Amino acid sequence: MSEQMSTSTRERLVSAVAELMRVHGYSAITVKQITAAADAPMGSLYHHFPQGKVQIAAEALRSTGAVYIQLLPLLMDPHKDLRVAVPAAFDDAARTLEESGWMNMCPVGTVAGEIADSEPALREVAAEVMRDWIDQGTTYFADRGVAESAARELIVAMLAALEGAFILGRTLRSAEPLRAAGRAMAARVDLVLTEREGSAIDR
Repeated sequence: MSEQMSTSTRERLVSAVAELMRVHGYSAITVKQITAAADAPMGSLYHHFPQGKVQIAAEALRSTGAVYIQLLPLLMDPHKDLRVAVPAAFDDAARTLEESGWMNMCPVGTVAGEIADSEPALREVAAEVMRDWIDQGTTYFADRGVAESAARELIVAMLAALEGAFILGRTLRSAEPLRAAGRAMAARVDLVLTEREGSAIDR
């Protein structure tokens, strides 16, 4: 029973700091806010995370990042043609952003931009998460018929377009940046697939 409670407390702490970072960023939140949001005693945070706020933030970034990359197949698998799947994913993101009242979607990008120079350890964790996104995205696009070198470039461009469009969308209170980014990425996908199809015919 105590082990279950301990695990539950740890999970609540990680979930709490992930949500707090998503809304407020890293620097603005305190250990007291984290424990209050998790409904956990202060001592439990240092029991599970002896290094305090930096350590629990790192764990939250890793766990959140692992969840967010799963959105890629979730949003795109229903569409057989990547030319349709990619802009559809951006449209879904635009709709979610609009319906949420322009809330920040993911703490990883927010925290990465905020602490790039001030918290080197957290920057490296964010970089680790993003490298994993790139690796998984490369594999995903390669599995769907894109050449591996083109697949890596495609996922890097797609992640950059998403993160930039989220910032513009939240600032402008508009879904237009995400939909425009989706159309631009669709054109890129069409070019990549057309080139591959042409190469296959030549062989």
